[in-house]
Amino acid sequence: MSNRERRFNPGLDVRLRPEELAFDYGPEVLGPAVELRRLDDIRKSLRDPECNGPEHVYGIAMDVCRRCDAADLRDRYLLFGVVAYAGGRLGEEPVRSQGHIHAPAPHCGWSTPELFEIWEGRAIVYAQEFAEDEPGRCIAVEAMPGDQVVAPPGWAHCVINADQDRRMVFGALCDRQYGFLYDRVRAHGGLAWFPLLRGGAIEWQPNPSYRQSTLRVRGPRSYPELGLDPQIPIYRQYQASPETVQWVSDPARVASLWQTLEP
Repeated sequence: MSNRERRFNPGLDVRLRPEELAFDYGPEVLGPAVELRRLDDIRKSLRDPECNGPEHVYGIAMDVCRRCDAADLRDRYLLFGVVAYAGGRLGEEPVRSQGHIHAPAPHCGWSTPELFEIWEGRAIVYAQEFAEDEPGRCIAVEAMPGDQVVAPPGWAHCVINADQDRRMVFGALCDRQYGFLYDRVRAHGGLAWFPLLRGGAIEWQPNPSYRQSTLRVRGPRSYPELGLDPQIPIYRQYQASPETVQWVSDPARVASLWQTLEP
């Protein structure tokens, strides 16, 4: 583990249990039992739907927060989640989520964005502009602990554990009325690009169900246009100034940015 990983503190007393995809919470933190996603749940988005891999691919704990923040988060339609990924592989692919688009949230009518923050391990946030035959912009962001990545409204996306030898953990701020749309991704047999494990590296292979596209693979960027400080964990940014992240559940307040904003 690097010095960077040891030093990173997300601002919440949440600890990954040894040998489990589950969390323990400090006395000031509210958090549920995890919901486990099984390999059978995500097969329709994989390059090889019949592949072998860990039975439990990842565990999700939604609505994690400090007790003192619970009412304010509800009022703002904000929801903080924590997710742990298994190590290993899914056939030739690394452990990952199935691709999806966020359904429009009833309170605002938008397909809302999501703000990711890596806590442990190595991750890739993959996003494509559309889940149609023409996928538009396709971007894979390689991220380490403390890095922040935004999935814009309407973009299809997934999160990948880039290191098969260890678990990966991330936190995410999303809309409280979240919902996932899978149909268009599943109709194409997955997203426009598949990550394949080749030794210790990731090699990308296009999905022939889409028209030809170009994939850009890069590291994370900062988001000054959204008011984010890359040096401050996102939960602490919320606590210090909730308006700074209110665009997550109220994307209309920065509507002029979304057409050109990239992860």
